[in-house]
Amino acid sequence: MVEVDYSTIEEFLKTIERRAFHMARMATGNADSAMDIVQDSMFKLVEKYAHKTPQEWKPLFYRILNSKTTDYYRRKAVREKVFPWSKYVANTDGEDLPDIVDLAAGRLSETPDEMLMRSQRIDKLDRAVNALPRRQREAFMLRCWEGMSTIDTATTMKCSQGSVKTHYSRAMHSLRDVLEEYNYD
Repeated sequence: MVEVDYSTIEEFLKTIERRAFHMARMATGNADSAMDIVQDSMFKLVEKYAHKTPQEWKPLFYRILNSKTTDYYRRKAVREKVFPWSKYVANTDGEDLPDIVDLAAGRLSETPDEMLMRSQRIDKLDRAVNALPRRQREAFMLRCWEGMSTIDTATTMKCSQGSVKTHYSRAMHSLRDVLEEYNYD
């Protein structure tokens, strides 16, 4: 059984909220929509699954987040069919929120040039992950970033373990191709 660093659902939500927001923002491209999706997912988890064991919360939460993200895309598709001009409106998101990477502690020994190079690499990785197809991005984020097992990822994504492995492998190959020009010494 996997060890967890939380014993209450409140502690779990505090540990997961920033990463969940980043994942939702990458999926939607909009901070407001991402925040709504994460809040709805958290509410649903507390409302329906607070009685479950702490080990079950993470896969359940990401399954809910996945469903809410899928619902977002369905509503968006309907909205674009009913109001076709809405997809051409510029994104006036005004994202002032700091990126999760910016919140991390910096390296004290880095020179400004090294900091710039690291920032450029992170931006390149972020764009490459955003460019992945949705299912590949989900598999990559859940497996790599969240460290979920293939079984838990399959449960979360509502697909087979083989599909998770395929999506994850394709994501890794795409990211390697895009990022191979950088030297991460």
